[in-house]
Amino acid sequence: MIEFSKTIFRKDLPTKIGIPTVSYFGKEMSMSANYLSDLLKKETGKSIKTHINEMLIDKTKTALLNTTDSIGQIAYDLGFEYPQSLSRLFKSKTGLTPNEYRHLN
Repeated sequence: MIEFSKTIFRKDLPTKIGIPTVSYFGKEMSMSANYLSDLLKKETGKSIKTHINEMLIDKTKTALLNTTDSIGQIAYDLGFEYPQSLSRLFKSKTGLTPNEYRHLN
């Protein structure tokens, strides 16, 4: 499951479909979203939403440190409709805004 979700982000699919959802992963793996979520929670102790958010944060950090792309472009590339949504998620998970994180390093 985790390898599947990493593949989704490597293929830049979020720019085409938006941020992958639990339903999307379930459909791709031929199981219900609830079953997939329960299975992953039992296996890792984390919800699928937590895994998706962690991958989004990791991808954001990489983009902030390795590109000069704007926060808006990074957000769009990750499937966010609005840059503020990425900024809000990033701040809630790291305690820093994307700009603060970019200028720390």
